[in-house]
Amino acid sequence: MSFVNTLRQWDEAVAYVEKGDISSALRTFLAIEEKISKINYNIGCLHLHNDDFDAAEKAFDSSIGKDEHLAVAFFQRGITFYKKEFEESLLDFQQTFKELRGNQLIDYKPLGLRYKLYACEVLHNIGLLYAKLGKWEKAQENLLTALNLRTEAKFSHIDQALESILQKQKLFSLVEIKPGLLFKPNKNYVAELEKKDYLGKAKVLSSIVPADNFSGFAPLQPQVEDVPSTPKAPEVLALEGEPHTVLYEFIPETKEELAVLPGNIVFVLQRGTDNWASVIFNERQRGLVPYNFLEPLDITVASKVVAPSNRNEQIPDPPRRRAPSKPTTSNGVSSGCIVKVHFMFTIVICIKPGQPYTAMLQMISTKLKLPASALTLYVKPDSNERVTVDESEMQVLWSCVKNNRITLWCSASEDRSETRKKMVALYSYEASTPEDLAFSKGDVITVLSKNEEWFEGECNGKTGIFPSS
Repeated sequence: MSFVNTLRQWDEAVAYVEKGDISSALRTFLAIEEKISKINYNIGCLHLHNDDFDAAEKAFDSSIGKDEHLAVAFFQRGITFYKKEFEESLLDFQQTFKELRGNQLIDYKPLGLRYKLYACEVLHNIGLLYAKLGKWEKAQENLLTALNLRTEAKFSHIDQALESILQKQKLFSLVEIKPGLLFKPNKNYVAELEKKDYLGKAKVLSSIVPADNFSGFAPLQPQVEDVPSTPKAPEVLALEGEPHTVLYEFIPETKEELAVLPGNIVFVLQRGTDNWASVIFNERQRGLVPYNFLEPLDITVASKVVAPSNRNEQIPDPPRRRAPSKPTTSNGVSSGCIVKVHFMFTIVICIKPGQPYTAMLQMISTKLKLPASALTLYVKPDSNERVTVDESEMQVLWSCVKNNRITLWCSASEDRSETRKKMVALYSYEASTPEDLAFSKGDVITVLSKNEEWFEGECNGKTGIFPSS
């Protein structure tokens, strides 16, 4: 069974309990195939509510078997044994107090149970069990300790129990958890179980079709009579400059240059003596394009009718001639070397030949949006093994340039700069197993990992686990 199904049945069973339908809740809990410690605890509480002590004992045994540090499960099993065997009940209450690990209380609300287990109430029950067994001095000793650990005035029943022991050696009532208090699933996980319609439903606001209530991918369209046999060609607005058609794709290498594709219509504003032309495209994009990539276009302001053609309009005509070479600067030297860098994706930069390693690395770092210190460059001269590029290998790198182009490889080291979270211990914790992390109140603990109930941390040079509470 998947976690989603377990979560859904868990939520349904808790809803039955809130409605007072204990039998349906118990049936739903028992139908869960993979029962975690909290679910077994809930099953034990429902059996205890039905006075089925043997079934409750078995359920609490399963809960403790899956989480041997769940103090509230020992507490409930102690209440179950109180109905049958006082000595077994006493052992469970003593184990409950041990699992408190010196804390005055454990608040189970972050784990889904709206209950606080107080150490003074556990000692109250231990004192009652000693009184049941006729050990009045032990009972008095535990009640006095409970009185010292009392944190709130609402625990007046501890005073009354101590008075009964000292004056009349009378028994008193057992502290029990209110029926119906169960572990509930995480409400954020439960909210994700419901399907959400993020897009919503379409609604027709306006349509030329009367009574159009269609809300699919496209509205209903009226039938048009006398459809023209040929489509109307778009009108080309008159702009400043002379219109030209782009013959070849041009990829810019500087901010001043403009990217264009074959078939684009641009308007030449100015043509320089170095064969570069200043053009405007789409009424707002301006930049430099090699003039030999363009061809003058004879168009008029009025629209023209496109002649019918039997050819496939999706396939463009092939170029009429080979693409010219890139124009050079006035001194006859190319404007830069094209460097192709293979990373998780491929990028291209343009750099002047002979630039130092730091300048090239900074340009690649800016392009990849990664720190330069985390990047390592490689070059493969003459199809041999990759050579790591640094300041001393730049001469080898520039010797690998062919046709004003070179290919590099790049890798990034893992970023370990993320700081780990540190916490201050509010209480002391003694290790009960080799895996536990012992610390004192006020110690600073570095949290390495965590889940809902336990943290893994490092303190005083030692690493181990400790309760999140």
